[in-house]
Amino acid sequence: MCQHQPPCPSADSADREAAHLVAHHPEQGWSLLCNGVLCFEDTGELLPDGQIIAPHRPLDAERVVTAA
Repeated sequence: MCQHQPPCPSADSADREAAHLVAHHPEQGWSLLCNGVLCFEDTGELLPDGQIIAPHRPLDAERVVTAA
């Protein structure tokens, strides 16, 4: 799918999010990468083969409450 040189990471590689944007719809909360990955604003992903990658954004350190 990717026509870039050097080619973008494939959808099954660990760095798949480094691929170029093909479509970006922030009002709907998603972007399409040239490797066919749909990225959602909650950091979840949908791969071209239908595999779902759960959201993986870091925890907000200010909102984490720890017991002293």
